[in-house]
Amino acid sequence: MYFRRILMMIMVWIGLSLWSQPATAQETAASNVTVGEQSAFVITGEPVDKGLLLQAPATEIQKDVIDFHTLLLWIITSIVVVVLCLLVFVMVRFRRGANPEPSKTSHNTLIEVIWTAIPVIILIVIAIPSFKLLYKMDHVEDPDLIVNVYGYQWYWGYEYKDLAIDEFSSYMLRPDVSPEMVKNRGADYKRLLSADNPLVVPVNKTVQIDVTARDVIHSFAVPSFGVKRDAVPGRLNTTWFRVEKEGTYFGQCSEICGKDHAYMPIEIRAVSQEKFDAWAKAAQDDIDKANKEILGIN
Repeated sequence: MYFRRILMMIMVWIGLSLWSQPATAQETAASNVTVGEQSAFVITGEPVDKGLLLQAPATEIQKDVIDFHTLLLWIITSIVVVVLCLLVFVMVRFRRGANPEPSKTSHNTLIEVIWTAIPVIILIVIAIPSFKLLYKMDHVEDPDLIVNVYGYQWYWGYEYKDLAIDEFSSYMLRPDVSPEMVKNRGADYKRLLSADNPLVVPVNKTVQIDVTARDVIHSFAVPSFGVKRDAVPGRLNTTWFRVEKEGTYFGQCSEICGKDHAYMPIEIRAVSQEKFDAWAKAAQDDIDKANKEILGIN
């Protein structure tokens, strides 16, 4: 009876975990608009209060990552349940009181074949979608835009060489350093996530990101994009994404890089192609003016 109760509690917990879904982009946006204060951009890519699983996907890659994660969750949950049931069965069926004369059997060909074949089959089921996803994440095909990303202690640098936009820096917005800018952002400002100069990209376009570092190792990571690529000095790592919806998305450096590692966020504004073209034209001369006039960032 005691083991049965434990098993039922575990099954209830697993069921609740599997039924819980990540918040949708609309739910996330709604949670970020306060009464009487409307955000200029829809905030779709940030951590959600009481969130259980992964962030809502903004790219096809992240959708595939979530699907693969769900597959693995079902597989590992099934393994845990089966092993737990076997353990409980063995403890009850072969306890001393019920089995005073234990068997001296040392080998069983059928059982040995089964416990060898089943793990092999499980690994094959995991490997096939895993290799497909890894190839898809690494293979960039005909990018519409190429952005160079540089990691520094402790901020990011962005450069659009093909658009003649020189490198500009992106620091975390801090109320003690830039109180006026924080105030002007209003509902757009997110503590520890907002940056003074965001990375701007067009929606529904393939954006190639070439990542490197100028001092120590950093990591460019945006969870809602399914993107995470190390920035290594002297080495160029490439990744890509294709944002499906306009909005503001956040990430952070995901490689410990010193005392201010926690304070180098990534803010990405995904805008329409028309707005991006206008921003890019203005940014060739003055990045601050482009952000203010086109994006409404002061």
